[in-house]
Amino acid sequence: MRFDVITLFPELFEPHLIHGITRRAYATAQVDVRLWPLRDFADGNYRRVDDRPYGGGPGMVLMAEPLERALASVRAGRLSDAAGASAAAPVIHFTPTGRRLDQQVVRELAAGPGAVLLCGRYEGIDQRFLDRHVDIELSLGDFVLSGGELPALALLDAVARLQDGVLGDAQSHQQDSFSDGLLEGPHYSRPEWLETEEGPLSIPPVLLSGHHGRIARWRREQSLRLTARRRPDLIAAARAANRLSTEDERFLAGVDVY
Repeated sequence: MRFDVITLFPELFEPHLIHGITRRAYATAQVDVRLWPLRDFADGNYRRVDDRPYGGGPGMVLMAEPLERALASVRAGRLSDAAGASAAAPVIHFTPTGRRLDQQVVRELAAGPGAVLLCGRYEGIDQRFLDRHVDIELSLGDFVLSGGELPALALLDAVARLQDGVLGDAQSHQQDSFSDGLLEGPHYSRPEWLETEEGPLSIPPVLLSGHHGRIARWRREQSLRLTARRRPDLIAAARAANRLSTEDERFLAGVDVY
């Protein structure tokens, strides 16, 4: 799949593409990332891409014309791509007013041809360009960032780790939070006893039992408890989708939610 990123700051992406475990996806072009510096499509000596908003107000707005040229070049490049990337890939705009990015969106994109990622800056983007070209608007949450680069990086990372062979263990992402609609429970590593100022701390005995069925059930219950306390909306969604067993419901009945 191919992701084309239209951005004022391509240098923010380059370290991410060569470090960490997800670099495997980029190095093998399982997730083929192309960076398109927006100023390359601006006019004049100053390569200006923004101007004051009509009607007054603070800040600057990214102009439609450089974006139109950038997107036209992206689509032409996708058409001529030897790998056969689709020119009709969705255009994604990152904005606080968009749908919240979640694992369902990530899975859908990870199974598709990729997308064009539009990273806004300043007060926003000329609405005429958004109305003409944007298919999906996404947000990381109910807060405001300085631009769309961080959400784009988050999306690329989430998509990359779902590709075959990227993670060391193929089951890793299957046990992540949200993979089954619930939050992931706690993990423990060596040593068995951790010396602290308050005294030695051990790991839960069940994890030393070697009984795979009991361990699996314990992990399920930890996931259920954490989700019920922190994200009760996910429990409600799991019930509505009939993803909770009778044993799950029996356990949840005894969970103190605070």
